Amino acid sequence: MKLPVIRHLNKNNSKETLAQTVEVLESFTEHRSIKEEEMDVIGELITNLCGAIEVHDMIDNGMEERDAANSFAKKVMGSIDR
Repeated sequence: MKLPVIRHLNKNNSKETLAQTVEVLESFTEHRSIKEEEMDVIGELITNLCGAIEVHDMIDNGMEERDAANSFAKKVMGSIDR
């Protein structure tokens, strides 16, 4: 997860576009020729895209952009600490 990437994705893409991109990447991973290294990269991309979608949701619910990004980062860091 890279918060600057999530912020960039959030600012420059709609929630719908991000969700469609996740769907395409998930479909891509189902092909039998995908190598482990490629799967790692795709996983990182999907993580950042899903983070941007979640930040979009927080903003849609009235949270400021900066607060939403920081809240998401704290949530992720909190789940890692467990």
